[in-house]
Amino acid sequence: MTLLLTIMLFAAVGGIASAAFAVVFLWVREEHSALILPHFISFATGALLGAALLALLPEAIAVAGPAGAHAIGLALIAGLGVFFVIEKLVLWWHSHAHVHGEGAAACPQHADEAHERRGVLGHEPAHAHDHGRDHASGVLVLVGDSLHNALDGALIAAAFLGSVQLGVLTTFAVGAHEIPHRVGDFAILVQAGLSRSRALLLNLATGFASVLGAVVAYFAFRETQRALPYALAFAAAGFIYIAVAGLIPGLHRRADPRTSAIQVILIAAGIAVIAAAEQLTRG
Repeated sequence: MTLLLTIMLFAAVGGIASAAFAVVFLWVREEHSALILPHFISFATGALLGAALLALLPEAIAVAGPAGAHAIGLALIAGLGVFFVIEKLVLWWHSHAHVHGEGAAACPQHADEAHERRGVLGHEPAHAHDHGRDHASGVLVLVGDSLHNALDGALIAAAFLGSVQLGVLTTFAVGAHEIPHRVGDFAILVQAGLSRSRALLLNLATGFASVLGAVVAYFAFRETQRALPYALAFAAAGFIYIAVAGLIPGLHRRADPRTSAIQVILIAAGIAVIAAAEQLTRG
């Protein structure tokens, strides 16, 4: 199998299979899924940090060499800046998409926000039953997911161009953080008036953007091999930003000792899995 086909396959796994797996949670009783999904977020946080700091960044430094260390640092800064801007766009999309309490509650990263809105106001927002806004929310989610998946595909392609082992670890980290995200977005599409089967098909379809992003990145980075270590550093910056700015603040909403201990254990487990896989692939 050629490298391009391998990249396309793993990009499909990261973008499409994660959406299919996420749907499983929507058939689980709500009280059970509400307990399970936050654990996925904790584990995903560790997996992202492990992939960035134990795999992507060391590979970037090794390829660039001592002379490229300063440029690697600049690539990290640029990556953090780009992902900051991307998050601003995502927040804009989600300020529309998660405006309804029910859709937000389905997503563990937004459940507390929805609860706060209902607790303060004593009821759902006045426009919660505006079907036109529900439909617009569904469209925004599809657009946002497509762009997000295209970027994930580009990160996977850059990692595979470094090494197959690095690409596999990156795909695993992408899939880990995509599952809880997709659960919330699937719920929004259903709330927007789509049947479960159509919402599933559209959610899966956005995963093809991951394949497209991977193909574009493959040809771009293949022609400019000198840029590869900085692309890996950029990918590491993306994973660090997602973990630190996107996932960890949500974990801090629960501060009781038992939950905090479980979060620490699962974050450590995510890092340990990446570290073990890295040692196995290099051994």
